Amino acid sequence: MTDVPMTDAPLLDRSGPVDPAAETLTLPPVPAAPADGVPLAALETREVSAWFGARKVLERVSLAMTAGEVTALIGPSGCGKSTYLRILNRMHEMVRGAALSGEVLLDGDDVYRPGRRPAEVRRRIGMVFQRPNPFPAMSIRDNVSSGLKLAGIKVSREEREHLVETSLRRAGLWDEVSSRLQTPGGSLSGGQQQRLCIARSLAVSPDILLMDEPCSALDPTSTRRVEETIAELRGRLTIVIVTHNMQQAQRVSQSCAFFLATHDTPGRIVEAGPTEQLFGAPRDRRTADYVNGRFG
Repeated sequence: MTDVPMTDAPLLDRSGPVDPAAETLTLPPVPAAPADGVPLAALETREVSAWFGARKVLERVSLAMTAGEVTALIGPSGCGKSTYLRILNRMHEMVRGAALSGEVLLDGDDVYRPGRRPAEVRRRIGMVFQRPNPFPAMSIRDNVSSGLKLAGIKVSREEREHLVETSLRRAGLWDEVSSRLQTPGGSLSGGQQQRLCIARSLAVSPDILLMDEPCSALDPTSTRRVEETIAELRGRLTIVIVTHNMQQAQRVSQSCAFFLATHDTPGRIVEAGPTEQLFGAPRDRRTADYVNGRFG
């Protein structure tokens, strides 16, 4: 799989005209950790519905994702979780015929408002995909710095080297690859490749990190390392993860949202709240049935 190009071409009916300004994005400093008292970015959707052509796939989804925490999206296959995740950073609009209504608010500002550049949104809201997708022939170093190029960010060579090391450290990979940064990214194990993709996303200093089943193709040991990386990133940025692994949702998240769809109704949130409550004392019987493995 290759990276989705960070195009500014509007395909989604909901989006307005794109700002013609083409200034190079300015790279913010990379802190070791958020300064005390500095709020992290919050993400919220209000009454979001989505369509692919005439088919409605999401119905009036409202959800607040707490800044600095991990929110897990759970539910059976086909209930709209991954579509919802892609709506959060405007990847939904890259599918022709896609449309949506409602608002996606990043710190209170709608990411789909007219004139807002999709590339700027995708820099602030990064994405890690289900299967690791490094550029296999590109070196580890260049894989990480390619995120800067995709986002249109220019830095000096010294700044780039600092960002490569910082991003690999934050992704929990530096100690394993620091002596072989020139080797191809494709030479790494599956779990290392996934953490390399996380490092590439972190290189552009996102406020939000979206993760679409990041461990589904990994062995248990690699899954543990990725989960450790998620735990280390918590508090530094806001994370939203789609997972089918109920134990993983309990381990890594502080909040959960349970999505459900039927053959004749689009996906919607049945219940959302603290992870401990959703798994320990769910309010809706359908939630209890799902988290206890009675369907799905």
